[in-house]
Amino acid sequence: MSTEETINLNDLVEKYTGNLYSWAFHKVSDAELAKDLVQETFLAAAQNIKTFKGNSSPKTWLFAILNNKITDYYRKKVNQTVSIDHQLFSSLFDEEGSWNKEKRPKDWHEDEKNLLDDNEFQQVLEECLEELPERWNSAVKLKYLLSKKGDEICQELGISRSNYWQIIHRAKLQLRDCIENNWFKN
Repeated sequence: MSTEETINLNDLVEKYTGNLYSWAFHKVSDAELAKDLVQETFLAAAQNIKTFKGNSSPKTWLFAILNNKITDYYRKKVNQTVSIDHQLFSSLFDEEGSWNKEKRPKDWHEDEKNLLDDNEFQQVLEECLEELPERWNSAVKLKYLLSKKGDEICQELGISRSNYWQIIHRAKLQLRDCIENNWFKN
């Protein structure tokens, strides 16, 4: 029996749409985009079902396609021009390059409560992530949500290693400032 005969695309859609959507939404934090990525995944699967050799499970194959679609999405986003808010960064440090006293990182430990388990905090974090320039947002999501290595991210985004670390550093500074202003001061 051929792979084509054993794999019914309609069965795959019924069986895996929910799991694929959950994963896509987790990675892109946008319901409509997640739906589009899942749809693109099934379209790619339909086009390539004849080449599926069965070396992995259909679920693994579909998730590999989806992860490639997610990576392609972020890769396209990073080619947009980045404008840097120099005023934000200059306000964090004094003339010698030391932290301004009122802008020093604060202790974020909350009373035995994990912030990432708090839905309101997750909303603030998502809003702060969306305020990042597209390239920074993509680099942070590739690193921390997709668990990609630095060299892999550099290759995918077409940036140098030093530019990557600069982006991650600036993104973390901006995220920290945004979270402190929108979560800890409220």
